[in-house]
Amino acid sequence: MSSYFYVAPEQLIRDRAEFAQKGIARGRSIVGAIFDNGVVLVAENPSASLFKISEIYDRIAFAGVGKYNEFDRLREAGIRWADSTGFTYSRGDVDVRALANYYAQHLGDMFTEGQKPLEVEILVAQLGNTTRPTKLYRVAYEGTISDEPRFAVLGGDAETIKARFAASEDTLESLTLTLKNAVGALAGPDRIIEVGDLEVGILEDRGNRRTFSRLNDDQVSELLR
Repeated sequence: MSSYFYVAPEQLIRDRAEFAQKGIARGRSIVGAIFDNGVVLVAENPSASLFKISEIYDRIAFAGVGKYNEFDRLREAGIRWADSTGFTYSRGDVDVRALANYYAQHLGDMFTEGQKPLEVEILVAQLGNTTRPTKLYRVAYEGTISDEPRFAVLGGDAETIKARFAASEDTLESLTLTLKNAVGALAGPDRIIEVGDLEVGILEDRGNRRTFSRLNDDQVSELLR
């Protein structure tokens, strides 16, 4: 006859949280910040092909830290959700708050009912227009949504990086200054991050429907001068 070990629900939740947190902490951090004309997402990412920052829809971007294959599946699911919502209703009905709730439900279900929690933390950003504000939502591994008013830091040593960025920028700045502050916060006082190890994406109106662009090394170098 098989015997079963009893684990208190509180202990099970603590163990799952610790497991997810350890996986996320191994990932390099991302800073997402609102600047005077849009949103910039900055990641330390030496890979030239495995992107941590991507476009979801016309005015929405995604960033993820932790286990790559897990947050990349979330990215793909978000694109399908946005395309389906835009096709069924209208493109204007695709809203970042609804997308954050979609992600939160999935992450929460996996945390409480899945075989293991997802080792990811994600950020979804929306560029505002005449009817909607520019928004940043951070979604944690257990499904908690945080509405970040000006900037957010994910993964790694998030609290330290958050304190560095907050100390360097207390108002909306230009893209150039915001990018410099974000890179400085990621690097810290004791090292320099090479341009080739940075991944930078922005949401900014450029006169057409799509607002997301990924900056190449030359563009990042020019802004960091």
